[in-house]
Amino acid sequence: MSTSAAVLRAGGPKNPEVSARENLRGLWPYLGRYKGSITLGMICLGVMGFVGNIVPLATGVITDTLAGSSRPFERSMHGASDIGPLNWLSHLAPYYETHSRRTLGIYCLIVIVCIALKGILSFATRWILIGISRDIEFDIRNDLLDRLLVLEPEFYVRNRTGELMSRATNDLNAVRMVLGPGIMYSGTTIVTMILAISVMWIISPSLTMWVLLPVPVVALAVRHFGKVIHELYETIQAALATLSAKVQENLSGVRVVRAYAQEMAEIRGFDEPNREYVAKNVQLIRTWSMFMPSLQSLIGTTFLIVLWQGGYRFLHGQMSLGSLITFNVYLNFLVWPMIALGWVTNIFQRGAASMGRLNYILNAKPQIDDRGATIAKTARINGEIEFRNLTFRYPTTIAGGGVNGANGHGDELRPVLRNINLEIPAGSTLAIIGPTGSGKTTIAALIARLWEAPKGSILIDGRPIQDWPLDTLRRSIGFVPQDTYLFTETVGENIAFGLPKYEPDLVREAAEIASLDGDIQDFTRQYETMVGERGITLSGGQKQRSAIARAVVRDPRILILDDSLSSVDTQTEEKILSRLRGVMHGRTTILIAHRTSTVREADQIVVLKDGEIIERGSHDELLARRGYYADLYQKQLLEEELERA
Repeated sequence: MSTSAAVLRAGGPKNPEVSARENLRGLWPYLGRYKGSITLGMICLGVMGFVGNIVPLATGVITDTLAGSSRPFERSMHGASDIGPLNWLSHLAPYYETHSRRTLGIYCLIVIVCIALKGILSFATRWILIGISRDIEFDIRNDLLDRLLVLEPEFYVRNRTGELMSRATNDLNAVRMVLGPGIMYSGTTIVTMILAISVMWIISPSLTMWVLLPVPVVALAVRHFGKVIHELYETIQAALATLSAKVQENLSGVRVVRAYAQEMAEIRGFDEPNREYVAKNVQLIRTWSMFMPSLQSLIGTTFLIVLWQGGYRFLHGQMSLGSLITFNVYLNFLVWPMIALGWVTNIFQRGAASMGRLNYILNAKPQIDDRGATIAKTARINGEIEFRNLTFRYPTTIAGGGVNGANGHGDELRPVLRNINLEIPAGSTLAIIGPTGSGKTTIAALIARLWEAPKGSILIDGRPIQDWPLDTLRRSIGFVPQDTYLFTETVGENIAFGLPKYEPDLVREAAEIASLDGDIQDFTRQYETMVGERGITLSGGQKQRSAIARAVVRDPRILILDDSLSSVDTQTEEKILSRLRGVMHGRTTILIAHRTSTVREADQIVVLKDGEIIERGSHDELLARRGYYADLYQKQLLEEELERA
């Protein structure tokens, strides 16, 4: 196992205590992109609320017409706490005549038109605001991927893939609910409550005061339950991320699980976090089930108050039947906002918790970027590489232990590489050989700036590596990593991954160099053959050769082959190397291997052990020294003879 692979996962970090408002503040830039559409949607929402509030008034006029009131919404002066007829409101009801068919026809038509117009505006509001929520979801998802692609390996050491996937799916969906239904129903609730309470106050201020008595209790209940829901949902999302990570690891390693007959053990390992997730959801449901009945009880109490006080006023001539019916319809209008108040609270608290988890990714700052770049992106790399007193430690803090000699008691981690001084002329081939864990892969990763080396310790063409723009540097490198990864695409598309566009001739030429073309020709669909997830349909050797072809097809100035021939036999290895020698000519090549047969043609060979260079020279020079390299060479010769015997 390579040194870099030895870095243990410390688990995803826990988010610090941040308020829901602070979490949701991260949505402002996204909302700002759609100010015009949001304004139009809110205008439609406001007009919809205004039109909807005409219906109860028209219903009251119809009722007073049938009841024979001389004027709509009329109340007598006798003992009324609310003085006089509602002149202002009455004047809003033209064409009023007692027991008049014409009046009934006009106001019935008004009700029909208002309901139809409200339906149209409701559709427009949903179309605009819910559509914006989808657009912002699209933007956030793109920003998440953009940020994840530029973050360095250290971030992925600290955060499991399944947890990141959970944040990008489940948490993003919760945030979308805030942006769509959350904003829409909040606006509907506010507009409806303001308009309804205003008209109710005009009809009867004293009865409205009775209706508003439960409001402080509602506010306290919303505040209390909202805080509890936020905390519970944050815990639930973290538990769901743990479950997602566990499932992802088991699906990726399903063949290993089956090979070791560990199905039941993995099921038991999944059972505990699954039960914890269910338990937290039950706790949330319990809290939610207390919240909604509390609101409904307050709503029921309000209806009783209206029946009691409103009925009293009607019987004593202080309120017309139309006024009482209108008041009751408005109260019905307020039922949904009061229920929506609880639902929206739940949505906002869930969304705030999820946005906090997304902010962790969106606000993550890549430690490796172009901040120190001083060279133009159009500059060309020749391929000269120099290491100057390179000493490197992985920046990852390991929980409960260390890496490569760290004792886990707070002492400084032992360096992975120590005092590396090495010059690689442009166009030459350097071979690196050594035991597992000696730092070979780390050197390759540092050249590609996958990890950050100390300033001035690595130079490309005489300039510190940090001076080169990342895009320029990495486009000049063809990297075949130790762990071959293929995408769920065709063989040809995997080989052409680093090209601006698919070019069949270049792809086939690269496959021939990697000794893969013959295998591909045997496939049913040849270069159009799907390789399956992570290249599952290919053998280990075929995957490695695909990765070699993918690196070669880019025509890089620097070619890094990290133990890329370990899965092929010696005959295939020699065939590939013979073709690669033509490719390697004129370009800088870093060849990392365990077999001396792979590296013997290199211009210089260095032997790494415990992070230090212990030997360097050509193949013949190292054999003459009779050191580690010569001993390894003799052992491998003996193994080959035994295999042939």
